[in-house]
Amino acid sequence: MKQPDLVLVDGSSYLYRAFHALPPLTTADGRPTGAVYGVGNMLRRLRKDYADAHIAVVFDAPGKTFRDELFEDYKAHRPPMPDDLRDQIDPLLSMVEALGLPLLRESGVEADDVIGTLAREAASRGQQVLISTGDKDMAQLVDEHITLVNTMTGKFMDRAGVEEKFGIPPERIIDYLALVGDKSDNIPGVPKVGPKTAVKWLKEFGDLDQIMARADEVKGKVGESLRENIEQLKLSRELATIRLDLDMGVSESDLKLGEADVATLRELYRSHEFNSWLRELDEGSGNAVTASPDQAGAGAAEENNDYQVLLKEAELDEWIKRLKQTDLMAVDTETTSIHYRQAELVGLSFAIEPGEAAYLPLAHDYEGAPTQIDRATALKKLKPLLEDPNLAKVGHHIKYDMHVLAGVGIRLAGVRHDSMLASYVLDSTATRHDMDSVAQKYLGITPISYEAVAGKGVKQKTFNQIELDTAGPYAAEDADITLRLHQAIQPRLEAIPNLARVYQDLEMPLVPILQGMEERGVMVDADKLREQSAELKDSMDAIERQAHDLAGQNFNLGSPKQLQKILFEDLELPVVRKTPKGQPSTAEDVLEELAVSHELPHMILEHRGLSKLRSTYTDKLPQMIDPRSGRVHTSYHQAVAATGRLSSSDPNLQNIPIRRAEGRRIRKAFIAPEGQRLVAADYSQIELRIMAHLSGDKGLLKAFEQDLDIHSATAAEVFGGKAEAVAPDQRRAAKAINFGLIYGMSAWGLARQLGIERQSAQEYVNRYFERYPGVAEYMDRTRRQAHEQGYVETVFGRRLYLPEINSRNGQRRQYAERTAINAPMQGSAADIIKRAMLDVAAWLSDEWPEVWMIMQVHDELVFEVPEQQTDAFCRAVAERMSQAAELSVPLRVDAESGVDWEEAH
Repeated sequence: MKQPDLVLVDGSSYLYRAFHALPPLTTADGRPTGAVYGVGNMLRRLRKDYADAHIAVVFDAPGKTFRDELFEDYKAHRPPMPDDLRDQIDPLLSMVEALGLPLLRESGVEADDVIGTLAREAASRGQQVLISTGDKDMAQLVDEHITLVNTMTGKFMDRAGVEEKFGIPPERIIDYLALVGDKSDNIPGVPKVGPKTAVKWLKEFGDLDQIMARADEVKGKVGESLRENIEQLKLSRELATIRLDLDMGVSESDLKLGEADVATLRELYRSHEFNSWLRELDEGSGNAVTASPDQAGAGAAEENNDYQVLLKEAELDEWIKRLKQTDLMAVDTETTSIHYRQAELVGLSFAIEPGEAAYLPLAHDYEGAPTQIDRATALKKLKPLLEDPNLAKVGHHIKYDMHVLAGVGIRLAGVRHDSMLASYVLDSTATRHDMDSVAQKYLGITPISYEAVAGKGVKQKTFNQIELDTAGPYAAEDADITLRLHQAIQPRLEAIPNLARVYQDLEMPLVPILQGMEERGVMVDADKLREQSAELKDSMDAIERQAHDLAGQNFNLGSPKQLQKILFEDLELPVVRKTPKGQPSTAEDVLEELAVSHELPHMILEHRGLSKLRSTYTDKLPQMIDPRSGRVHTSYHQAVAATGRLSSSDPNLQNIPIRRAEGRRIRKAFIAPEGQRLVAADYSQIELRIMAHLSGDKGLLKAFEQDLDIHSATAAEVFGGKAEAVAPDQRRAAKAINFGLIYGMSAWGLARQLGIERQSAQEYVNRYFERYPGVAEYMDRTRRQAHEQGYVETVFGRRLYLPEINSRNGQRRQYAERTAINAPMQGSAADIIKRAMLDVAAWLSDEWPEVWMIMQVHDELVFEVPEQQTDAFCRAVAERMSQAAELSVPLRVDAESGVDWEEAH
């Protein structure tokens, strides 16, 4: 398009889109900043790109508009603005004004109407207008003078673009919107009329007036719907029409770009921790106001950095000399795959000073690639350096780099720090912990994305195919940012001694242990899995036939749309909950509730459960056997679960459902090698023991000290009588109470789980707290502490921050309170098993060299043990693990052996 004379920015559209599109960015003290950052980023870019144009940023004004008067339910379905977004509006408006951008908010109308009026006025003067928006309704404004741009995607839309997207010209967009309606704005439209029907009618009849006048010509149910909703259609058209006639008293001169208020920007950037923007201001950079973070602060590679690509041995030798003399080196690998078992090493990068880094390419093989240092020669030079335990290294997710280097015969040693784990321990909930998110959070830098250098989708290149002019800065930046992150985060960790200890004494030493477990892998019996997969298919087919008989017709059990019709139209079951699109929900919890009164929802749940087992495990696990090792190699993740628990993927060992026989059979496929046995050592009721320790409740302490069956003991306390005389249903109820309270279950939730009246469940809970008053006191105390300090701690000092604990949204606040009660127990249990892994790994190395620790799942460790040593090892490992922590009650570990994982329970 031609350079615009006027740029109009739909601030309200971008406010929501930035809030939902970006990760949940916050300051160190938990204040949300993502929407301010996202919109500010876009505005800075626009200010730079269109510095010669008039400009206005338009936001919706608070209060009702004329559309609310036309239609009482206008936008009625929209949820209230999230508190985290509302809190960002004022600082964002202040930033707009401080950037020198004219800001408009007009009462009684929407931002669309202000933009429409200004655009039409400018177009009438022959000026070119660019509207920056993500709102499809704005397509009605497009003409030869007015163009739309989605600044978040960079996509422009002129007249041809509107026709390509909607199938109709801009002057028919209002008619189109009136017909199809708008669920987000609650514009009714005509029921049963979707985009294809609307376009077909407009092409056939010409415009909306003709469609209404000739409504009798439209056949079928959709014709009936049209005729029944003619008056509603007129209202929909009025609601969808952007006003072009506002009298705002805004002249062309009012829309001139002003001077930036640097002092206000500095304070805004400082308080919101937009560090790269602040650095630009403080350095007096010409980009301080105009450049976007994606260009100026985004990507350390685009700052004034010294990044080198090492293509000669002399250059590598010089860097090796420098690396030997440094106190800490950042190291990063570039590979052909994100999966450590498939990844081939392409190159390495190093950094020892912020802003200075080098990339050593080893295997770039695209056409015309320059000659690189011989791979074997380079690795031989680097091996002593990388394997030196006295030369400290830092990486970001360095466990992956350890795997890759092990694949070329290098055992990375001296691993002291991991900026991913440092970020995670400092605040597990502040952000995601990938490099991009952490760099944005703590450095105000948006690194070069992999897609920016490699492309997207099917056309994406592997790193060896990327030209060195592009690959070099990207790779060097990774090492540079890793070092910078360490320098930014480590002082914050050390300022909180408990967290520093969790990081240094627990998480970092665990890295090589997990790497070793992943490398060892576990044997699985592919034939057993295939056999079970066939049996699951037979069971699913039988359930499907029964479901069809119950419904009186054939249907696809996996289709939500067909389920909605069968359950809620044909069988007329009650609608428990609706989806965001207004359809009856068929989610698992909904079906569980419906299954109480009808067999079909139960069958659908059963079918889903078997289908998930089959697709996730019995079909998939055989395909995951590594051809080199003959084993399955999972990936353990330290920086995912907020409470400190390990998670795993490919395969996800934590999610194998063991409450049902089919799930337990999957564990039978995890087998010991010939001449060995699997030993499963499992902490018994560890979270309840931690509850006893934290609460100091005398009843719980006594029960565990006497090694009673805790659920029978609880049942005796709640229902009366002696523990040995407790009925099975009483023990089941007591177990539900014990575990339910840990997870914040309400009396209503307990009633639902036990299938009893809510009042009865409440009586159970009341009696529990009467018998165990220390538990109630612990819960009250923990809630108070969480509200006062914004976080809770495990027994060992790990923190879980609770950003929603004082939210004005009651539902979010209550969820945070439940989390506050549960997190110290879950987190302490996670810390205990990590302590056990560290201790046991060292013990195995010294005393049981033929035993391998191969899996960690929930509160359980699994080992491969020579058959003749199995009994002795079971006794020894149970004793060893029970000493992993000193609590007010004894830790108990059950260790059993078997030829497979299921038998070892």
